[in-house]
Amino acid sequence: MKQDELKKNNNLKSLISEYFIFVIFIVIVIGLTILKPSFITPSNLVNILKQASINGILAFGMMFVIISGGFDMSVGSTVAFSGILAALLGQGNNPLILALIAAMLAGLGVGLINGIGVAVGDLPPFIMTLGTMTAVRGLALLISNGKPVIGMSEPYKAIAAGSIAGIPMLAIFLVIVIIICSFVLAKTVYGRRVYACGGNLQAARVAGINTTAIRISTFAIAGFLAGFCGFLMTSRVTIGQPTAAESYEMDAITACVVGGVSMTGGVGKPWGVVIGTLLITVIANGLDILGVSSHWQKIVKGLIIVLAVLIDVKGKSKKD
Repeated sequence: MKQDELKKNNNLKSLISEYFIFVIFIVIVIGLTILKPSFITPSNLVNILKQASINGILAFGMMFVIISGGFDMSVGSTVAFSGILAALLGQGNNPLILALIAAMLAGLGVGLINGIGVAVGDLPPFIMTLGTMTAVRGLALLISNGKPVIGMSEPYKAIAAGSIAGIPMLAIFLVIVIIICSFVLAKTVYGRRVYACGGNLQAARVAGINTTAIRISTFAIAGFLAGFCGFLMTSRVTIGQPTAAESYEMDAITACVVGGVSMTGGVGKPWGVVIGTLLITVIANGLDILGVSSHWQKIVKGLIIVLAVLIDVKGKSKKD
């Protein structure tokens, strides 16, 4: 009997721990609705979806890197760099597919460089991606001469502004990315190998997994999706800005960590990253509506990261 009760208590604790972030999200939404009823209006909900979409796509790329045991500080700069390229190619009558392919290939290239530096060069992920973060931001400034890129075609601008049945196109792109990434992680051999690399790199090597290829590929995925975000962002703001997307990497990391992706690797679920992304966006949106200074938003995000990592570390130490 005591063993059954102990099992029930452990299962309950595990359940609460797993869905704790979802409960917090609901509580915050209810609280903001009570404080400011305009928060729940359809127009603001659409705005939240638009705000969450680019960060969400970026967070899903970051999720692959972190689960595999890595870390990527360069995605914000990659968004800016690929956005500048897309904006330059999106001028005049150039086909949109050209701007899209250029942006995604630029992001993929940055991701591959990061992956090779970490997996082959054996550089710490933080140092490697910190270097590319600075260099790629410099490239964005270089090719734009430090000036915004304007004059994009109307079809280009219409991509992010469009909607289907009232649902913003940006949100539809996010859903597509969520479905693909969730399937890859949960249902494919590749997904299991990503978790294995993050769980225990040496054990994964002994098991015959090509850990070098897996780690490079996760950085490539993050870069590829960052390139896609660059394309979408320039469409949304209708301008290519070389200084854009600063601190976007922190928003993506925050969404992952808050969503239960362990910074030590090997642990994380896509649905948690979705909730983490929405939570960060809702908090930022709610603080804006309440008239709270944007400076406080940075403080709140910083505290959320520290708290989420602390909970993760404490939870693991208890299991050990």
